[in-house]
Amino acid sequence: MRTSWSTAVSATLHCLTGCAIGEVLGMVVGTALGLPGWGTVVLAIALAFFFGYALTLRGVLKTGLGFAAALKVALAADTVSIAVMEVVDNAVMVVVPGAMDAGLSNPLFWGALVISLVVAFVLTVPVNRWLIARGKGHAVVHHAHHH
Repeated sequence: MRTSWSTAVSATLHCLTGCAIGEVLGMVVGTALGLPGWGTVVLAIALAFFFGYALTLRGVLKTGLGFAAALKVALAADTVSIAVMEVVDNAVMVVVPGAMDAGLSNPLFWGALVISLVVAFVLTVPVNRWLIARGKGHAVVHHAHHH
């Protein structure tokens, strides 16, 4: 199946929305609470998966599928994409010197967070294109919308 880059970009933007909500919220809450770096990363990843799945679930439920079936679609559609995005954006945050300890008022924290999400997006687009071309990833969501 031939998959356009625009389809992959669209799917990745959808994933990025949920990931960014969770990632930013997790980084902000973890930093504000003074959690250790690993605790902040764990919180950010958990919230990114939660919000990523929730956004997809919301859309799939509108198709009339029951909750269990819709949850299966969301898990199938987003797990790999969110995982890749989270590995990349958290790795960037950890690798940027001082970013995790910068604090919420420091531009270094916010700059690193923005850069981490941009890098994650760029590296996840080809992954999503590959998945969609094989009938996986967000192709599962499109299949659910057309049945």
